[in-house]
Amino acid sequence: MNRRDLLTAGTAALAFGIRPVFAQSPKEIVIGALFPMTGASGQTGVDAQHAVNTAVDVINSPHELDLPLGKGVGLPGLGGAKVKIVYADHQSDPQKGRAEAERLITREKVVALIGTYQSAVAVTVSQTAERYGVPFMSADNSSPSLHRQGLKFFFRAAAHDEMFSTAMFDFFETMRKKGHKIETLALFHEDTIFGTDSANAQTKLAAERGYKIVADIKYRANSPSLSAEVQKLKAANADVLMPSSYTTDSILLVKTMSELGYKPKAIVAQDAGFAEQSFYNAVGDKIPGSITRASFSLDLAAKRASVGKVNAMFKARSNKDLNDLTSREFMALVVLADAIDRAKSTDGEKIRVTLAATSIPGENTIMPWKQIKFDASGQNNDADPVLLQLVNGKLITIFPSAAATAEPIWPMNL
Repeated sequence: MNRRDLLTAGTAALAFGIRPVFAQSPKEIVIGALFPMTGASGQTGVDAQHAVNTAVDVINSPHELDLPLGKGVGLPGLGGAKVKIVYADHQSDPQKGRAEAERLITREKVVALIGTYQSAVAVTVSQTAERYGVPFMSADNSSPSLHRQGLKFFFRAAAHDEMFSTAMFDFFETMRKKGHKIETLALFHEDTIFGTDSANAQTKLAAERGYKIVADIKYRANSPSLSAEVQKLKAANADVLMPSSYTTDSILLVKTMSELGYKPKAIVAQDAGFAEQSFYNAVGDKIPGSITRASFSLDLAAKRASVGKVNAMFKARSNKDLNDLTSREFMALVVLADAIDRAKSTDGEKIRVTLAATSIPGENTIMPWKQIKFDASGQNNDADPVLLQLVNGKLITIFPSAAATAEPIWPMNL
């Protein structure tokens, strides 16, 4: 068949909606990743980039990992096509996130999106993706309201704050049964969707389980001073302080606590700032024994070889161990790429269908999860949380007992 005949055959096939037999799979599958690469949360975005690039390495290069796409090269369902990431800096601004999502979809022609760290940005990005029929994988956002927007193209493999908060209250019950006094709580949360959703979940659980909230302090994110707020926390003197803050605010909170002589009996944090190495580098020495919820435990490496191998790959790029955020970002891309591979297509609707049908056993992840399986809202309800405690400068898994490697220290200021 000469070139003219080839073109004629292709045109005729397309006229009847048939893909020509000579059509080839794309060499690259382009996915858009939106994170805060500059500004107060810039380091979080840089770390996210390392995590996503580690996942790209796993997918595109040969490895021996018990993960989806962890042993071959590229996406076999698309002829071995490689994954390519186009990054966008949303600068922690929801409207910038909306604009960047639209740019990635319309100009960069991405087949899917992942991101975004801040839940407030995930709202606008997920709605933009929905409008264009492009799947959005929420990598590290934890606000429960995100999967309740009624969106078809929204997916989240990790837990949300109601699940995380439930784990915290389950932990409190366990400690009470051991004879520890836990009756009063102090909530401290920033004023965006993350902090608000977190506080709402904790308020509801406190009422259901018989705990008294003696302080509920909502502050403006990125506030230059938290002195007045910390004075209120100190006066309340709750049995547990429960902060929901991003990194900059978390550092300021702990520094202000130290300056004003406030030493909580215990801290159980909603991750975010309390998950960042930069936070522990800055103020970790001031809060030994503090606890944070998490999706990930490096201790799991003793049971799942892939955890240690992936951590080594990530550390070679970032000079850091995987943490709660970067582990979720890594898994988000793996899960998304696996769905694209199974769809054997770059069509948004076909990818959405295969994402909805995802069923990945927990042992084929780097997380302490039962499995990855999405409900009708795009949420994985089997992303079992853990609690980590800062002991001798390291985060150790203390809850639940099935995952714990040490007994909790309670109260933290013995």
